[in-house]
Amino acid sequence: MATVKTGNYRIAGISTCVPSRTFDNTTDCSAFPQEDVRKVVAMAGVSRRKISGDSVCSSDLCVAAAESIIEALKWERESIDALIMVTQSPDYFLPSTVCVVHNRLKLSTHCAAFDVGLGCSGYPYGLWLASMMLDGNGFKRILLCHGETPSRFADHSDRSVALLFGDVGSVTAMERAVEQKSGHWYFCLNTDGNGYSDMIIEAGGFRDRFSEDKKKHCVYMNGANIFNFTIKRVPELVDQTLAYSGFSSDEIDYFIFHQSNRFIIKHLAKKLKLPENKIPITLDRYGNTGGASIPLTITQGDIQLRAEGNTQLMLLGYGVGLSWASALVDINASIILKHSELSN
Repeated sequence: MATVKTGNYRIAGISTCVPSRTFDNTTDCSAFPQEDVRKVVAMAGVSRRKISGDSVCSSDLCVAAAESIIEALKWERESIDALIMVTQSPDYFLPSTVCVVHNRLKLSTHCAAFDVGLGCSGYPYGLWLASMMLDGNGFKRILLCHGETPSRFADHSDRSVALLFGDVGSVTAMERAVEQKSGHWYFCLNTDGNGYSDMIIEAGGFRDRFSEDKKKHCVYMNGANIFNFTIKRVPELVDQTLAYSGFSSDEIDYFIFHQSNRFIIKHLAKKLKLPENKIPITLDRYGNTGGASIPLTITQGDIQLRAEGNTQLMLLGYGVGLSWASALVDINASIILKHSELSN
């Protein structure tokens, strides 16, 4: 476990954007018998999803989210020093998707920009990267984009994944704190590459670039292994984060889990003895949107911010890699939260 403590910055705003198309699993799915669909919906907790058309990529959703938050914060584009794009559903094999986003946002050529190829754990990792850059005094403002369109790499004949995924783009605007001081943030970062094949798209990379097996171009998930990994590692992760930070679970206002599966989240909450009102759920309306489900749950999970003082959030990402990470961060009532839809 890698643990990091940082400070002297804040989240000024978070913006999320989803496709306008809603897919209702209970009424729109014709690929499987209705009884099978009802069982999957009951277990996974995904009733509806927001899914992209063939022409909408993660960059499109992130650009829309970025335009919204830049306008709301009234940030000059020249003032943005860095742009980070976390995604495992890039527009192209190359160039980096962040360059596409940078171009469309018309940011300065002095803006550092790079991709991070992480999935379910990507948001805590992205916050850690951005916070380290701000903490090092070289950067003042950073846009952290995290966008995924997993509905587009799901095999619609595979019941284990076909009814789960939705799409979203998010942008977290961070800046070095000047007047409004934040507390320290705490990160715990972990990896177990032995499980790399438990969630994988086998074809498309140079290992098997042009496979004739179409299923290899879609995501494969070993559900049993992913479940066992999650229920073992996530409780440890929560305990490690609390021990490292010195916080008690009572002092955390919300535990925001990657929106993987309702049964898994409820199982984790019970095991950790966490009250339901501290665990917002959005996958019933948006599906599993990968690691970007965490910022989506911040904007859409009906989180009540403290009127005075800071609201403490523990953010928990876990899955593909296998990779799992936490970020214990604080936000206050001055934060701007935005949400929008993009037409397909």
